Amino acid sequence: IDPVRYIANRSSGRQGYEIAAAAHRLGATVTLVSGPTGLAVPAGVDAIQVESARDMLAAVEASLPTDIAIFTAAVADWRVASAGNQKLKKKAGGPPRLELVENPDILHTISKLSRKKRPRLVIGFAAETEKVGAHATAKRERKGCDWIVANDVSPDSGVMGGLDNTVHLIRGAGDIDDWPPMTKQDVADRLMHEAAAAISAAKA
Repeated sequence: IDPVRYIANRSSGRQGYEIAAAAHRLGATVTLVSGPTGLAVPAGVDAIQVESARDMLAAVEASLPTDIAIFTAAVADWRVASAGNQKLKKKAGGPPRLELVENPDILHTISKLSRKKRPRLVIGFAAETEKVGAHATAKRERKGCDWIVANDVSPDSGVMGGLDNTVHLIRGAGDIDDWPPMTKQDVADRLMHEAAAAISAAKA
């Protein structure tokens, strides 16, 4: 909205940073495209810092080609149509009217690239608060990604901003792998091992 007041969410970005670190530990060349966060960039990882969904899409596109692209960022679906360059002051008559426009759909955009430009494996994340498996499966089909990692981010789960996660890896309709609760680092390690194995099998 403006430099002082803005609309955001409670995502810390930790899961994405853990995935970048796990990929580097496996020997991958890693580019981390990140929104604002207080986390330190993992050693050996190239980072591109962005502040908007449009900047994030541009940075992702500039980082192609790549074998694997993993999209964990909780990017807002909407943004204000006109961001102010001055603080919005409280006035009589209630809150200001905010006109919203749709942000670019980064996961869908990359998933639908031509075969020559598209990463070999595109993995999305689905942060859900109910019907986690059903909603995530529908999202995978809608976005066109290969895999989607679903998790429950309802307030009681403690996932947003926390150190632990419970995820479900969906590779296709009816193909849901329920993982036990584990740390976000362990989720990252397991996901990267499975992704690396899938890429190796595809090249064989």
